[in-house]
Amino acid sequence: MRIVVDENVPYGVEAFGGLGDVITAPGRNITRATVARADALVVRSITQVNRELLEGTPVQFVGTCTIGEDHIDKPYLAERGIGFSSAPGCNANSVAEYIVAALLVLSEKYGFALPGKTLGIIGVGNVGRRVLAKAEALGLTCVLNDPPLAEQTGDSRYRPLEEILACDIITCHVPIEKSGPHPTWHLVDEAFLKAMKDGAILFNSARGPVVDNAACLAALTSGKLGACLLDVWEGEPEVNEVLLRRVDIASPHIAGYSFDGKVNGTRQIHDALAAHFGSEKTWDPAPLLPAPEVPALAVNAGDPAALSTAVRAVYDIMADDAAMRGLLDVPKEERRAFFDRLRKEYPRRREFQNTKVTLVGENDALRKTLTGIGFPVEA
Repeated sequence: MRIVVDENVPYGVEAFGGLGDVITAPGRNITRATVARADALVVRSITQVNRELLEGTPVQFVGTCTIGEDHIDKPYLAERGIGFSSAPGCNANSVAEYIVAALLVLSEKYGFALPGKTLGIIGVGNVGRRVLAKAEALGLTCVLNDPPLAEQTGDSRYRPLEEILACDIITCHVPIEKSGPHPTWHLVDEAFLKAMKDGAILFNSARGPVVDNAACLAALTSGKLGACLLDVWEGEPEVNEVLLRRVDIASPHIAGYSFDGKVNGTRQIHDALAAHFGSEKTWDPAPLLPAPEVPALAVNAGDPAALSTAVRAVYDIMADDAAMRGLLDVPKEERRAFFDRLRKEYPRRREFQNTKVTLVGENDALRKTLTGIGFPVEA
């Protein structure tokens, strides 16, 4: 069996090499010629998988090591009888940790306390649920909006969009849907932004077109938005230069790029591919995982900035922001490649769960918060 694997899939050769012959290729350069003799294709989010790519090829299975599926033409795969799997939830914890880091940075930048603030979470799937748990650990009051889940469950905790618009901070965690009963393409448009609370903060780490970037820039320029974080961009790898200069935190679609999350995605697609072809699920990534860069951390329980210090020691979101703003220093014709390179060469980032925290002094509230956002805290 021949398996074409995006070169950015961690342990792609090790994971899929036990199932067949692996050919690696850059995700944006995977063409019909690349898969002309392939039985399976394993991608990430930048490869458009559709009729143009697969027609006339022997591909029998497609897997994407991501939670998003908008780059996959699933009706075409079904028409051809091609097996498919994504990796739901693989990097959900990574995105939630990214949101935690952003909340702490902005609370310090603008001098507000997180307890008592309201956070509107649009989309309460694998990612949104983890954002909810960590945000509540930080003391935020969360308002949830997920119309499909509201219809499926009848649960009153899913609130109408009007209640989200009254929140201090809004974060989006939805897939891209251009049609149907609940479209999300330009969900955050001019009307949405005008209806938001004055000075509110907007996060988008879902998909770029969930937020109308032109309307977002206008809201920032007018002062309607108090702050904004964008990890995803309309038209990426092309990025609106003016908007990039204006947002508070910018990153190149890496919220879910923790090493742990990416390896989870590899494992899930390995298992799905093996099941599709009736092979054994033999690959275990655990022995290959490197030691965390910060295996242990001592935190002064009496330090008012102890929480931010702990988070920043493991994941400094502003380093990602600085790297992203480097795009402004390269010629315009090189920016697409620069954006892709930021993702391809992204530093290894481990999740909070890999760092044991020792509190120096007693602080039960801090202990509870650290535990709630994912750190193991030694007694």
